[in-house]
This record gives sequence, C-alpha cells and structure tokens, in this order.
Amino acid sequence: MLTKPTLIAAAFCGIFATSAVQAKIAPEQAERLGADLTPIGALKAGNEDGSIPAWDGGITKAPENYEQGMHHPDPYADDQVLVTIDKSNLEQHKEFLSPGQIALFEAYPDTFKMHIYPTRRSASFPQFYYDATKKYATEAELIEGGNGIKNTAIGVPFPIPENGLEAVWNHLLRYRGLSIARYGGQAMPTASGSYNLIGFDEQLLVKYSDPEATPEQLQESNILFKFKQRVTEPARLAGTALLVHETMDQILTPRQAWTYNTGQRRVRRAPNVAYDAPGTASDNLRTTDDFDMFNGSPNRYNWELKGKKEMYIPYNSYKLHSDELEYDDILKPGHVNPEHVRYEKHRVWVVEATLKEGTRHIYKKRVFYIDEDSWQISVADLYDNRDQMYRVAMAHGVNYYEVPTHWSTLDVYHDLNSRRYLAIGLDNQEKMYDFSESFQDNEFTSNALRREGRR
Repeated sequence: MLTKPTLIAAAFCGIFATSAVQAKIAPEQAERLGADLTPIGALKAGNEDGSIPAWDGGITKAPENYEQGMHHPDPYADDQVLVTIDKSNLEQHKEFLSPGQIALFEAYPDTFKMHIYPTRRSASFPQFYYDATKKYATEAELIEGGNGIKNTAIGVPFPIPENGLEAVWNHLLRYRGLSIARYGGQAMPTASGSYNLIGFDEQLLVKYSDPEATPEQLQESNILFKFKQRVTEPARLAGTALLVHETMDQILTPRQAWTYNTGQRRVRRAPNVAYDAPGTASDNLRTTDDFDMFNGSPNRYNWELKGKKEMYIPYNSYKLHSDELEYDDILKPGHVNPEHVRYEKHRVWVVEATLKEGTRHIYKKRVFYIDEDSWQISVADLYDNRDQMYRVAMAHGVNYYEVPTHWSTLDVYHDLNSRRYLAIGLDNQEKMYDFSESFQDNEFTSNALRREGRR
C-alpha cells in the first residue's frame, strides 16, 4: 500500500504532477535534514515492526580485509536468509513487490525466486555532499518545464521532494564520485542461456558533484557531467566509442553526444543518443534513457509523486559483485542466478511517468521505485503502448567504501516479450572501478574520442 508522505497532500501532489513551477522548501523544513531526516532526506527512523531499522550513518569505514582496488568484500556475509519467495508463497508477499517483480514470478515460475535478507541501511556519502544538500535545499529550483535545475550544486537538489520531477532529478544528480574509471561489460543471454560478452571501458567526470562547484559556475558552463565509453570486445565492435556532455539546462542546450565509428574512422555528432533510441550493442533490450535506470531529459513525460511504500529491492549485492564468481555462475536462462542475489525491505519513493500527449516513446508509462537512502532507482516497471508490462529493470547496489557511495554493481533489464534480459556492469573478472582518477576536460572532446577509438 502506498502512503502519502506527511509533507505531500493529495491535491498538492496532483498539482505538481504537471506544473512547471516549484515552491522552494521553507528553512524550518531544511532543518529536518540530519534531525528526523537523514542528511539527504530519508526518514531516519525505522518502521513500526522493526523490519526496517533506523539509519545510523550507513557504512562509515571499510572492512578490515579491504584494500582499495579490490572487489568489495561483503560486510554482511554472516546474514542468513529470512524468507525465500517463490511461486509457492508469492501471494503472501505481493504487497512488498512491484507489479513488474510479480510478472517475473509469473514468467519464470519454476526458477525465479527472491532471497530476503535482514535490512541493512548501508548507504553513506561524503560530508561535503551532506553539507551542500542542506545549504542549497531552500534555493534549488526546477527551470521552466522541469527540464533542468538551477540554484544548486553538489548535493541532492530536492531532499524533501514535492513532485515527481524533483524526485527523478535527485536520482539523476545523486552522488557517484567525481572522476571515475569503470571496467566491465554486458551480456544478453538468449532464452537458452547462451551469451556473448560486450566489453566496455568507461570514464565519467561529474562537474556537478565537485566540492568546489557553485550554482553560478554550473549555470555558466551548463554541464552536469561528461561521459565517455569505448567498446573493448568483441573484435568486430572494438574501438566503437561514445561521448556525452549532459547539460544542466536542457532547454538552453540539449544533451550533446558524439560517436566514433571504427569502419569510417570518423567522429560524428549523435543527436539520436537520447530517449528510446536503442542502447549501445544492447540487441534492442533497452533504450538509451534506460541506462542507469533512467537518464537524460524528462520532458516527454508527466511525472507524479505517488508516495512511499515498503518494498523488497536488491540491496547490498556484494555476493553478486564478488570476483569469486565467473559470468557463467551469474548468467542463467531467463534471469540472473537467484542464489547470488540479495533482496532487502526498504522504503522507496514511487514515481509514475506517463507519456505526454503528442510525444512518442516505446514506453507509455514508467513506474520508478527510488531508494530513500540513496536516491538510486532500484526497480523500474516499464509499460508498452497497450498498457501491458513490457520490461522490468532492477539495479543491484553496493556501498563502495572508498568513496563512499551507494551505486549499482549490476543493472538487469528483463524483456517479458522476448523472454531475454540484458545485464550491464559485469565486472567480476575485470579490474575494479577506480574512483581516484583525475580526468580533465580535454579528455572529453571529439578529438579525445577519436584517439580512444583508434587504440
């Protein structure tokens, strides 16, 4: 059951589903951050029955056996499964599942199951992120139409969201580090379970999250982050590269993107790297704006904040993250191996996006379930133009101790029509993400993209 947050009256929420205006929160509301709310806006207290504990700061230090560069060891390895949900007891647990998760049980009744573990509110972030969230909480605004933000930097722009657009911008701008190198790949198993691995090297430079960033600087540059991706395998695709500059005001300047094609050995502008264009080498199993569960401009949808609910979501997925696993251990017909997946009960914001009249997208409706402790979209239910469940996506998160940040280690997109899925972020047998890089702006230009492609 959905419960309206205390700050959101039903009429108020309805107004802001489509309104371009945003009322700043009052200073007395901002004072709740770090008091009854966590520094980024989650309820600090646990739930009534104790199945969700109070937030106590999350993980604030790495396990003793951890060294930077390692795949992150599981701090909760001794936790035991509380209950396993399968087709035999599904009815007893439906209130804590999304319609998309229920659809997975229906699609794979003999193999899909969910191991539910004790809830560990492990999400934590740097102090400067908390400080900036509170500093700008009373000033942050959506620009006209909600297709951008202003008067904020570094932190969560809307820690006490008053509408769906604010909540989704919190996801888009959540803290993931500053300058990050990622290594790994993706696979698209067939219905029989066979797959080929697509390898990626990725670089991310997050201008918005820089501790020295100011709203004025961000407004002048109009850049939130810069992203570069190079395909490393298979040989027929190796060298293909993508560059994205994501803008803060997408009305003033829409997303800028370039691609490098190895056959033509040319860099081209790529305005179609947006919305429902197929994702890179994804076999049409995700859209461009499915990446990271949702990215890019929100302007094709009306956004409604439905409230909060308690829900079983992937969390503390250290077992799935382990370098002791081979990809064959993870990738099984229909879905990833449930023996390596951990679910926990957490509170999530529920945001419903419905396609605006006169616009087009393969998804008529999208329902996002956003973890209150991290602003990470944990589950997405995606509906087609017949109002049928089309795809279900889940992000399997961990706390990266060295940052710290809560971010997904594997994103999985299930296509219920083809009975296939896409797993993005396979890094078990790769070098671990490096959050200590010091990338510069000149590494995110079209010339740099050309050099990356020719390596």
